[in-house]
Amino acid sequence: MNALKKTTSINNVARALCAAVLAAGLFASPLMMQGASAQSAAPAAATDAKPAAKAKKPPSPGQIALRDRQKKCGAEWKAAKAAGKVEKGMKWPKYWSACNKRLKSAT
Repeated sequence: MNALKKTTSINNVARALCAAVLAAGLFASPLMMQGASAQSAAPAAATDAKPAAKAKKPPSPGQIALRDRQKKCGAEWKAAKAAGKVEKGMKWPKYWSACNKRLKSAT
């Protein structure tokens, strides 16, 4: 009978030890993953900084003209929309297309 109690108490200790090891592993697993992702993100951040350091190429004359037309058409669109002079169903892309053609032909 005494041997049976020893075996039962050893089994209980073994179960408790296994449960503790499993709990520790489950607790440590997310912490390990965070450390691994932080280490893998650090080299990527270092390589991302290099291309941003390069000087930008200046815009071409065509790009400058396009931006000017966009600003003019945008201002016209806002003024016409505020005054209620925009045709019913007219949206910005359609207005932009017509305005851009008009400004291009004017130059």
